[in-house]
Amino acid sequence: VGDVLISSAVIGYLGPFTAAFREECINDWIRNVKSKNISCSELGKYSLSSTLGEPIKIQQWNINGLPKDTFSIDNAVIVYNSKRWPLMIDPQGQANRWIKNSEKENKLNVIKLTDSDMMRNLENAIQFGTPLLLENVGEDLDPSLEPLLLRLTFKQGGVEMIKLGDNIIEYSKDFRFYITTKLRNPHYLPEVATKVVLLNFMITPEGLEDQLLGIVVAKE
Repeated sequence: VGDVLISSAVIGYLGPFTAAFREECINDWIRNVKSKNISCSELGKYSLSSTLGEPIKIQQWNINGLPKDTFSIDNAVIVYNSKRWPLMIDPQGQANRWIKNSEKENKLNVIKLTDSDMMRNLENAIQFGTPLLLENVGEDLDPSLEPLLLRLTFKQGGVEMIKLGDNIIEYSKDFRFYITTKLRNPHYLPEVATKVVLLNFMITPEGLEDQLLGIVVAKE
């Protein structure tokens, strides 16, 4: 019970932070949970990927270009377990590459805010339930995306619909939305940060060590 409780908190709060800070928070939470006599893993034994991750899925993510370090795998687990759409801080392009490879079979659409036909592609993806990647965003998101980020869907004649701008379109349950930014240290205002799940995909020295170790082991 305690592990699932901590995992929920990690997904809700720790996305934007570095591995070291996440670990600090998790250790605090484990002490807190234990003080309330809720059963959970011992200090240093808890892992988000072993609580909520599936080994076969994680292996597939690695094949699709997700770095093999624990931090990146935890990020991927957060992406697929969060109720909000992910906004990934991705200066090295690792998350971008992983999403493109993972969703290639599902006919992923890739758009930018500067595209003239952005809204048309967005509406098509929502209606047909194909995944969509919005890349290279800045610190502000287009206000027209708000109903989508807040998932403001409603039923009309038994069908789930969403209003984007002046258009009311059918909302497919298969639709998935990913956002990435190349900015190294973006400052997202609370009104943006509360609508998405912010994820820090920036490479850290520890992450690089983990990845290099993975390469060495594979070579051996």
